[in-house]
Amino acid sequence: MIDLVLSNPGFIVILAGVLCALVPISEVRKFLVAAAPIAAGYLIFAMFRENAPDPTYTLMFGGQEFILNRADRLSMIWGYVFCLAGVLNAIYALHEKCRITDSSALIYMGAAIAGVFVGDFLTLFIFWEMAAISSVMLVWKGGENSFPAGVRYLAIHVLSGVLLLAGAVLYARSNGMDFTMGTPGEYGFLSLDKPGGILLFIAMGIKCGFPFLHNWIQDAYPKASITGTVILSAFTTKLALYALARCYAGESLLIYIGAVMTCFPVFFAVIENDLRRVLSYSLNNQLGFMVCGIGLASGKYGMLAMNGVAAHLAADVIFKGLLFMSMGAVMYRTGTAKASDLGGLFRSMPYTTIFCLIGAGSIAAFPLLSAFVTKTMILAAAMYTAILQDSIALWIVYGMLLFASAGVMEHSGIKVPFFTFFAHDSGKRVKEAPWNMLVAMGLASALCIFFALPGGGYELLYKLLPHEITEKYYTDYNPYTGNHIVTQMQLLFAAMLAFALLKKFGVYPDERRAEILDFDWTYRRLGKGIVVWIDAMWTRLSANVGVIRGKVIERSGRRLYQMFSPAGTFSQSTPSGIAAVLTGLMLVLIFIVIYLS
Repeated sequence: MIDLVLSNPGFIVILAGVLCALVPISEVRKFLVAAAPIAAGYLIFAMFRENAPDPTYTLMFGGQEFILNRADRLSMIWGYVFCLAGVLNAIYALHEKCRITDSSALIYMGAAIAGVFVGDFLTLFIFWEMAAISSVMLVWKGGENSFPAGVRYLAIHVLSGVLLLAGAVLYARSNGMDFTMGTPGEYGFLSLDKPGGILLFIAMGIKCGFPFLHNWIQDAYPKASITGTVILSAFTTKLALYALARCYAGESLLIYIGAVMTCFPVFFAVIENDLRRVLSYSLNNQLGFMVCGIGLASGKYGMLAMNGVAAHLAADVIFKGLLFMSMGAVMYRTGTAKASDLGGLFRSMPYTTIFCLIGAGSIAAFPLLSAFVTKTMILAAAMYTAILQDSIALWIVYGMLLFASAGVMEHSGIKVPFFTFFAHDSGKRVKEAPWNMLVAMGLASALCIFFALPGGGYELLYKLLPHEITEKYYTDYNPYTGNHIVTQMQLLFAAMLAFALLKKFGVYPDERRAEILDFDWTYRRLGKGIVVWIDAMWTRLSANVGVIRGKVIERSGRRLYQMFSPAGTFSQSTPSGIAAVLTGLMLVLIFIVIYLS
């Protein structure tokens, strides 16, 4: 039993989550919430230490082989990042005394960690759905308006799981359920030329927030609890990103999907009033860079692109978590995350202001902050590939990535801290965030700076990447070159100048108390119309059926009365000839039945 629990780093976290559901003492639960990801991180370290035994672990059950653990460098960095996020989330949520949140967060995190180490699609499906079911509790803890959003969140994730299972079954007919192809470091073994590959692609795309499939993020995350939103931002989409990287690396369609993902959230985030929803759109934006990188993960610069995806994953989980933490702290003290209701909070929440600015600078990829040494790897791979292939389409993609880099500076790098802590003074004078929130935000800020330090920090991050950094494999990359720094600073200053000019001339959209309609409006409106139409048709059909039924009963009763009443036909004397004819017909009918039988 102990070997089974230790066979996958995620299992110990899931077990801690189950224990949290049974333990009534808050202090014990908080210890488990913090200790479980640390223990899982140690198990990952033990699997990859020098001369460690083969971590592969299989289990036979019901005639099916479940590959519970098959680790390589791709799953290693995902596992480390998930464990690090779990520790930060545990510190951030120390003040919360909710058993459901503690238990759900651990099971959710454990399912995500377990999912990146499994080796077959059926086991992946189990943890895919476990993550969905456990995480919806974090949405429902958000308050009275969160239940419908949680139902929609659960429905879309169950749909993703059903598509994943259906695709895996179709794929298994000829290839089996193997998820990692048995070879460490082998990626991109699925294609879109068969139904199984298409279904798996859509299932992963739903959780990854592909265009037109992304609205569950903006619907559910802002309505989750304060700590729940921080936890949700770290795992679901990143698990799907891992599955895409494992199965579809080098799929060219992902290049264009990722480019669109980076650009369209910019326009919604500019006009959105709910700042947690703004960050949800920026989550789509950052996922787009990584999806595009996965699509570029083939050819001469494929390893550079895949390293960029893994590095940016690590940075994104930290700085995006930091931004959600800072908005959560503001919401905890003020009761709102609406830009129209905030402003001037730097006076009463100075530390939170500083931490938010570090997160904003990180997501915008300022030099000496984390995204500068990670996102630029993807940009470099896109540029080098466009030069190598001399492709107009790839140059357009590269231009879209540059536009999105400037756009994220506008909405997450400027808008979020500006309207929260500066802008107009809302008159709110509140306490600084609780000490545990400050500690979590401080640690995340320190990591954002550490991962970008030249001469130490980013080299340590690069050593954890899937492909060894060598010139032979075109993954040798130095972010601190004059060209990189100048190009990035031009983008950032252009975005700041555009924001300043738009505000100066009153062109920048005002922050209004309004709900911004996204693509989900179409299928919500269509779905509501279909339901209303079905209800109307059913009502009319029921009414018509009732009328017809009444007429049938009335006429049948009249006929029966005419035949069987004392004055009816059967009560009258009947000529013997008619009786003989009826008897003959009955005999013929009997003979026919006997013959057919």
